Amino acid sequence: MIEFKQIIGRGTRLFDGKDYFTIYDFVKAYEHFQDPEWDGEPQEPVIVKPRINREGIDPIDRPSKDADLTEVEPETRTVQTIKIKLGGTDREIAHQISTSFWSPDGKPMTAVEFVQRLFGDLPELFKNEAELRSIWSRPDTRKALLEGLSEKGYGTEQLIEISRLIDAEKSDLYDVLVYVAYAAKPITRNDRVIAHRSLIFTRYVGKQQEFLDFVLAQYIREGVGELDRDKLPQLLVLKYHNVHDAAKQLGSIESIREVFIGFQQYLYDRDAA
Repeated sequence: MIEFKQIIGRGTRLFDGKDYFTIYDFVKAYEHFQDPEWDGEPQEPVIVKPRINREGIDPIDRPSKDADLTEVEPETRTVQTIKIKLGGTDREIAHQISTSFWSPDGKPMTAVEFVQRLFGDLPELFKNEAELRSIWSRPDTRKALLEGLSEKGYGTEQLIEISRLIDAEKSDLYDVLVYVAYAAKPITRNDRVIAHRSLIFTRYVGKQQEFLDFVLAQYIREGVGELDRDKLPQLLVLKYHNVHDAAKQLGSIESIREVFIGFQQYLYDRDAA
């Protein structure tokens, strides 16, 4: 409730040139936090009646004889790109709208401040890109890394928000971390699959390839969360309707788990990229 009110409150702050603000409430949070005693009842929109003269025309809206009646394209908002110098190398982030982040102690931060802080904290979690790649290629160590990031104030939602700012919404969260830490250009999840598919399929055959094709399609569509160990039962049900039928196609549950965990090291293999 408090965080929701803070979000609304920040939107209502005034400054020159700000005529309105927009709240994107994808999960209908307002339905849970309605508080008429605090917010008051919703106001009806003010409808201004036009002033009509004898000719039935609003004199304010009457076009002049020399008026240009050509349809005007709506104003488009230009996306500004700002550069942050981290470790001697520039990183670019989009600055279309003001995006607010929060520090662990609850203080608001700009996107630039948040990325700078993330850059400074990443060396505590991995020493270099090779170590990050090794950590990320296994579900258990990847989960531990994400938990460590979350404890420092960099949850999955915040990393996804950064992916939007660096034009990497279709990329893996791995690419977000690599970009911030080492200025490596992000690639899309689809491009990663294309680059590594042949390597993966040299290690697996037949029905295993069919299953991994399905898993990779889910990864492209939904993101790296589809590769979590806990996601495996749901993937099997989606593909084979139930785990029993999956075992008929792929072998024991243990062997299926080995395939699911094992192929991920090839998905993030450096040499195939």
